[in-house]
Amino acid sequence: MTEEVESSESGSGNLFNKIIALAAGEAHTLALTANGDVYSWGRGTFGRLGNASEADHLFPARINFDSDGDKRVKIVAIAAGAYHSLAVSDDGSVWGWGYNISSVKGGGMMSAAIDDLGSLWMWGNFPEPQKGKSIESEFSLTSSCNPIPIWNFHGHTVVKVACGNEHVVALVTAGEGYKGSDLVCYSWGGNSHGQLGLGDRQSRQYPEVIEPFNSDAPWTVYDVACGAFHTALLAQKSPSETLESVCWTFGQGDNGQLGQGTTQSMLSPEPVKGLPRNAFLISVDCGLFHTSVVSSAGDVWSWGMEKGLGLCPEASYSGPDAGDAILPLLIPCAGLYGPKFPEPVQVVCGAAHTILLSDAGYKMWSWGRGWSGVLGNGKMIDCYSPTMALWPPLDADFREQSVKDGGDKSGAEKKHEDVVELERKLSMAAEDVRLLQSKLSLMERYASILHGATFGKPFEERDIPASLRGGGSFDIAKEWENMLESLDRGKLVRLEMFYRSMLAGVKDKLLKKRIQEILLESQSSLPSESTQRNK
Repeated sequence: MTEEVESSESGSGNLFNKIIALAAGEAHTLALTANGDVYSWGRGTFGRLGNASEADHLFPARINFDSDGDKRVKIVAIAAGAYHSLAVSDDGSVWGWGYNISSVKGGGMMSAAIDDLGSLWMWGNFPEPQKGKSIESEFSLTSSCNPIPIWNFHGHTVVKVACGNEHVVALVTAGEGYKGSDLVCYSWGGNSHGQLGLGDRQSRQYPEVIEPFNSDAPWTVYDVACGAFHTALLAQKSPSETLESVCWTFGQGDNGQLGQGTTQSMLSPEPVKGLPRNAFLISVDCGLFHTSVVSSAGDVWSWGMEKGLGLCPEASYSGPDAGDAILPLLIPCAGLYGPKFPEPVQVVCGAAHTILLSDAGYKMWSWGRGWSGVLGNGKMIDCYSPTMALWPPLDADFREQSVKDGGDKSGAEKKHEDVVELERKLSMAAEDVRLLQSKLSLMERYASILHGATFGKPFEERDIPASLRGGGSFDIAKEWENMLESLDRGKLVRLEMFYRSMLAGVKDKLLKKRIQEILLESQSSLPSESTQRNK
C-alpha cells in the first residue's frame, strides 16, 4: 500500500501487454504497461478505478486519460492510496482520482511525489516536518489539498518514499547526487507502535535518520514499504561481492507482520527470521497487517495476518495451519510454472490481497481477499493460493491490431466498447455462477444428509442413477425398483427400519395434529366465561 510516484522506463517487445509496474490500494489494483496505458480493477467505491463509475470491476480495464483532443497521454508512473490513485505522465503532470475528502484526524490518506530534481512533495493528510516542535509536542497531521514541498532534504536527492497510515519513510542520498549506493534512510510521523524504527514510541514532526542505515552503516537500503503501522526494508551490505540481501522490519507486530517469530512490536529494525541468506530479494511490500517479498530466483514469502494472506479471522480460512503467520511462509507457484515464479518483477500488497508481477511483466498471479474482483481473475471469492489474473485484457489485443491496421481510432473505440460490454456480461455471468454454486453446495449437503439417514453411508457420485447421470429421462418408480433389486438383505432391513420409523413418526404427528384439532373444536363449542356469568 505504498503511496508514491516514481519514474519508470518502458520495456521492449509487445508494449500493449507488458506490465512494468503495479500498485495496490485497499481493495483495488493498478497496472502500468510499457506503452503508457494504465489498467484498474477491483472495488470502485469513491471512483478509485478512474472509469467514471463507482461500480466494481472483475477484470483489468484501461483508464482513459485522453481528454484533450487527439493528444495521447502517456503515463510513466503509478501509485495507489487506500481509496485513491495517482499517475504521472511523461510531461510531468500528476493525475489523481478517487477519495478526495481531507480530515486532519484521518490517517492513510496521504500522497507523495518526487519531482525531476529529486525534491519531495506531499499532500492530503500527512506529517508535515516542523522543526519548531519538540519531541514532547502533541503529534498531528497536516491537511492540504495542494502539494507542499518537504524542504528538509534540500541539497539532497530523494530517491524513494513510502507512506503508512501516519508515518513516512524516505531513501535520500547522502550527498547532492545519486551514486547508486549512498542512500540514507529517514522516517517521521506517527510512532505509536515503533514504526519509525528509532528505538522508541515518540512521534516525530521532522525526519530523523534510522541509525542502522545512516551514511556510515555497512547496509545500503534499496527498497522500502509501509503497512498501516509497520515498515519493511530491503538492504544489502555495501560493498558486496554477492547478490545477497536482508529484509528488515519494525513497528506493529500483533499479527506477525514483522516475520520475527513473535507478535511483539519492534521499536528498532530487526532482520526477518527464516529467510534464506543466499537469496537476493528484489521487491517488498506491506498490506495493512501482512508483508510479502520476492527473490530474483522466483521465490515468494509472506507473513502476517491469517497465514500471511492478510485475511481477517472471519474469512474462515480452513487450511492445515490456520492463524497468523509469525514467520515467513513460502508461497509456491502451482501448475506448469511451479514451484518458482518465472522472471519475477514486483510484488504489491493491498489491505488483504497480494499480486505478483512475473514472467518479465507478461503475467500476474494474485491471492488473498477476492471481494469486488480485486484479484483480477474474474471472481469475487478469496483465494488461498496464487491464481493467474486475466491478462492481457481483450481490448489491448484489439488496440494493438487497430494500430497495425492503420490506427483506425473509431474502430478501436468501437471494439473497446464491445469489450467493456462483454466484460459486463461476463461479470453478471460470474455472479450467476456464484449463486448457482452456492445453491448446488446447499443441495449437495441436503442430499448427503438424507442419503446418509436412509442408507447409513455418505452420498457418493456412484449412487446417482445411471439414467440421471446420462442426462436422459428419469423414471423414479423404475429407478426405485432397480435400487431395491441391487440391495442386499442387510441394506433392505435398514431401509425397512428407516421406513417404519418414518411411518411411525408420520402417524404420531397425524395423531398429535388430530388431538389438537379436537381440543380446538371442543374449546370453540364451550360457552364463554361472560355467558356463564350472565346465567
